[in-house]
Amino acid sequence: MLRFDENGLIPAVVQDASSGEVLILAYMNAESLRRTLESGQAWFWSRDRQELWHKGATSGNFLNVKAILKDCDEDALVVKVEPLGPACHTGERSCFYREMEEEGPS
Repeated sequence: MLRFDENGLIPAVVQDASSGEVLILAYMNAESLRRTLESGQAWFWSRDRQELWHKGATSGNFLNVKAILKDCDEDALVVKVEPLGPACHTGERSCFYREMEEEGPS
């Protein structure tokens, strides 16, 4: 049984199913997970907007889901996808395109 946090969320690492590249770290609630499983496209919970978010609904850069894996503690997911365009809202392929500065975290 999946273990959602106190806010009803579970972290979802979104990974390109072909290359293994990590594209996004997002969060899902029970409803976004249900919609993802039913539609075959990624849905998330936007913590900023406090609403469901169908990835690609605005940009056309949908994420077609190939598999969803849960970790051994059932408190995190890996969502393997076929991305249809850039995954990041900046237009980058992945949200992880900037290296940390040498001085470390601020």
